[in-house]
Amino acid sequence: MKVILSKNKIISIVSILVLILIWKIISLIYNSDIILPSPEFTLLTTGKLIISKGFVKIISITILRGLIGFGISFILGIIIGILAGVNQSFYAFLSPILVAVRSVPIVSIILLALIWFKSDFVPVFIALLTMFPFICTNIIDGIRNVDKELIQMSEFYKIPQLTIIKDVYIPAITPFIFSGASSAMGFGWRAIIIGEVLSQPQFGIGTFMHSAQTYLLVNELIAWTIIAVVISYIFEIILRKIEKNIIIWK
Repeated sequence: MKVILSKNKIISIVSILVLILIWKIISLIYNSDIILPSPEFTLLTTGKLIISKGFVKIISITILRGLIGFGISFILGIIIGILAGVNQSFYAFLSPILVAVRSVPIVSIILLALIWFKSDFVPVFIALLTMFPFICTNIIDGIRNVDKELIQMSEFYKIPQLTIIKDVYIPAITPFIFSGASSAMGFGWRAIIIGEVLSQPQFGIGTFMHSAQTYLLVNELIAWTIIAVVISYIFEIILRKIEKNIIIWK
């Protein structure tokens, strides 16, 4: 098992190196930092951004927006998802709403949010609408995969509905919860950045991406993109660690 894991890690590293090599070759072809700066120049720019004054505040505010949006989505997704999963009538009511929210283009939502809210709240609102459907849908799917005979037996012995939800449904849907959370975090993180780019709050990764694009600082634009990807990857690892610990505990 360790050998397989080690091999997979080596393959992943090779994949990253290949992407960097392709990037380097294309940058040499164009030979212009305005079009595509070299990987080493971009890496140097990334380092300068990290040690620059205000960097921690910029990423902290973006992360805070993401956590607020994710937290609200997670709580609402679990509550509404469980209700829709155990109640067919409520599911019939909720289903068109989920389809509509998933189908509406993010840009349309952002443009409306710019009219409705202050710029600082727009990314949070976008994160909420982007993350909620993933979490809620996964919860509903998880509940529908619970053993029906186990539910029927619980009802036969007249076990309270809340007890059935707590002791039967929630343990069974734990993998679905984390799968939905992982997907929500991935899509939601991108939505937050897009929201910041368009709403232009005072601080945020998206705000500085837009500023770099305005002044044709492509190296800074790519550097901020790399930083955003790394932060997203760190949260993905955290979610996997939490899921692994909960499964071991169970």
